[in-house]
Amino acid sequence: MRRFEGQLAVITASTAGIGLSIAERFASEGALVVISSRKQKNVDEALEKLKGTGKVKGIVCAVNNKEHRQQLFHFATTVAFPELEFRKIDVLVSNAACSPYFGETLQTPERAFDKLFEVNVKATFFLIAEAQNFLTDGASILIISSYLAFNPSSPIGIYGVTKTALLGLTKVLANELGQRKIRVR
Repeated sequence: MRRFEGQLAVITASTAGIGLSIAERFASEGALVVISSRKQKNVDEALEKLKGTGKVKGIVCAVNNKEHRQQLFHFATTVAFPELEFRKIDVLVSNAACSPYFGETLQTPERAFDKLFEVNVKATFFLIAEAQNFLTDGASILIISSYLAFNPSSPIGIYGVTKTALLGLTKVLANELGQRKIRVR
């Protein structure tokens, strides 16, 4: 059974690792999938790997760049699958994250601290905020966190703290968007 037949799924940071596996699964389940990465080379390589899995298109998107996020949603809903008229998004997966520092937590450089919160928390928040007008009624939003959200620890303590923040964001958005029949997990 293809559970996502004809549904549109947009997945950030989906050219390797967990994101690529998520994209592959959605495509194999019949979804129209839009993958993204910060680098065109990564998008091209992932599209090649996913060839034959299903309908998959890709675009460059650094999630901490507002213009890129806007281009992602425009591409997904109007360009990626031209055989369809304007199409709303059924599933949004926020998978992008970074971890630029390894070491003692209180030794985290300010620049690394800012980057961690910018990409892991702020970009997820604005990705979802900007996606609202592109989501179907009954859409699902999946925010990828980590087991470190429950027990942040060195050598990537602040990374874990950002993942803890994502759990809080998931809870508040599940309540607020749930009133609009949008699931947030």
